[in-house]
Amino acid sequence: MNDKALRMLASLGLGVGGALGLAGTFAPSASLRGLAWGIDGIALVMACSLLTLRFFRLGQEMVAAGFLVFAIGEGLIVSGAAMDLAQSAPSFGGGAGLWAAGLASISVPRAFPTLVRLLGLAAALLFAVTACRIFAGAPITPLSQPLPFFAYPLLVATFVGWIVTTLKDATMAARPPV
Repeated sequence: MNDKALRMLASLGLGVGGALGLAGTFAPSASLRGLAWGIDGIALVMACSLLTLRFFRLGQEMVAAGFLVFAIGEGLIVSGAAMDLAQSAPSFGGGAGLWAAGLASISVPRAFPTLVRLLGLAAALLFAVTACRIFAGAPITPLSQPLPFFAYPLLVATFVGWIVTTLKDATMAARPPV
């Protein structure tokens, strides 16, 4: 696959994932939420897998590893997409923790603009807190407020930054790895 096709497909996956992830959060029924989150998760796993390959090829191993960890976390989360929210909490906690680790690994190196990196780090912090609270026994579901509910807009804003950067940055391969 050439770089342009990879960038386009990864961006499409991020866009579909972000849009359906938010849509599922506001879905009027559990079945629509499960469908939206299922497609969202599959799109994000595909997008992050492609971005893993791209950044590995560019010699940016930390960013590549971050996308790989994020994809694994998303795979764990999508496994509970059609479950009862309370029953999915343990897998959501594990996935949120992996999201946090992946987001931090992607955001610390200078592969993306500063604003995108800051959004990613803020989302990572919120998902890390969510995961820790779930691991400590708090009755948190994917729709609990304030967390993780208010972390999702930061996550989707990070996706938008990744999309914009990925689509416009065909010259990223010329940059030295950081």
